[in-house]
Amino acid sequence: MLIKSTPEGARDFVVPSRMNPGTFYALPQSPQLFKQLLMVGGIDKYFQIVKCFRDEELRADRQPEFTQIDCEMSFVTQEDIIQTFEGLIKHVFTESIGVDLGEIPRMTWEYAMKYYGIDKPDLRFDMRFVEITDIAQGKGFNIFDKSQMVVGILVKGVLPTKKEITEWTDLATSKEIGAGGLVWVKYENKGFSSGISKFYNQDDFTQWAARFKASPGDTMLVLSGPEETTRVSLGRLRLALGSKLKLRDPNIFRPLWVVDFPLLEWNEDEKRFNAMHHPFTSPYVEDLHLLESAPGKIRARAYDLVINGIEVGGGSIRIHDRDMQMKMLNVLGFTPEKAVQQFGFLMNAFEFGAPPHGGLAFGFDRLCCILGKEDSIRPFIAFPKNKDGRDTMIEAPSPISQEQIDELCLKIIPV
Repeated sequence: MLIKSTPEGARDFVVPSRMNPGTFYALPQSPQLFKQLLMVGGIDKYFQIVKCFRDEELRADRQPEFTQIDCEMSFVTQEDIIQTFEGLIKHVFTESIGVDLGEIPRMTWEYAMKYYGIDKPDLRFDMRFVEITDIAQGKGFNIFDKSQMVVGILVKGVLPTKKEITEWTDLATSKEIGAGGLVWVKYENKGFSSGISKFYNQDDFTQWAARFKASPGDTMLVLSGPEETTRVSLGRLRLALGSKLKLRDPNIFRPLWVVDFPLLEWNEDEKRFNAMHHPFTSPYVEDLHLLESAPGKIRARAYDLVINGIEVGGGSIRIHDRDMQMKMLNVLGFTPEKAVQQFGFLMNAFEFGAPPHGGLAFGFDRLCCILGKEDSIRPFIAFPKNKDGRDTMIEAPSPISQEQIDELCLKIIPV
């Protein structure tokens, strides 16, 4: 549990060392580096139920300390891992709650983002995105005409009241969803009604309805703006409406594998690339030529298991070559010296010849949450923290004595 702090994604919890003043341990975010070292050391299969710690903002499916079912294997392909753990998850559902998950479909990350605006889509209900930029622009509605994208979702069998339209608009423009506004078109028996009817006639809306595959009794909801942010906002609105309309039934289970994630994502604040999963994820060999010219287009040999819109597990095939690992760290902004300082032990291990290897970790608490048909993981943790990361029963975190502070060579600076 007491390891070296390494930049793997989330913020570390750190622990000061009394015997080594001015130095710190970190609590592990995952056993990632250790299980890779086990593979290099000749342990061909690894399985552990392990505690992990991440100093992140809390939400219903996230706590500062959580449990993973963690696995790693040598000489395997992505397909080997998916088949193995698809079998495990089916067994768990059959034996624990008598549910047959059937064949689990696969979806690329690119497809998920294009049609659901999120990399963990909830497939218990439809509302797949429909793009109408080509037929919505050029009609004099300035908001659409100036937008990079016009895209919407179809709400089947619902004609909202004036009050509901106001509620939906407030929801769309809330801080949580972040849309600039919401356009609605109701398909009634007598025709179409909308707040933008002065820009579009019935024939225009008939074109929209054909694109949406809408029928009388349905409502089309449309957002516009920059492509990436508009898709994300519509994805959030889709989930919020799914909950509001009671379409996210906890008794229904819709699993899928999301594959072909980007290897890297651009950090606008720091003007550099970050690893989308972690720095040890292997790229597709056929994409390696993009490493220096277009790193953002490289696909990762990574995969997530999603059930009902919750990421239940994820993993990847790992980099097992020292030179490739150094190139990856270089793209992430590490100098050779910094790379050795942070990950020298892994680089040294690779010198001895590392087998191809990969793995996957299930979130044990999240899995229990889904099996238990709850909205939060808190009921499945004996002593959970509240939304502020506090244990209110034992009053932790709490101040420590000045003697302890001095012994650890620390100084507390008021904020």
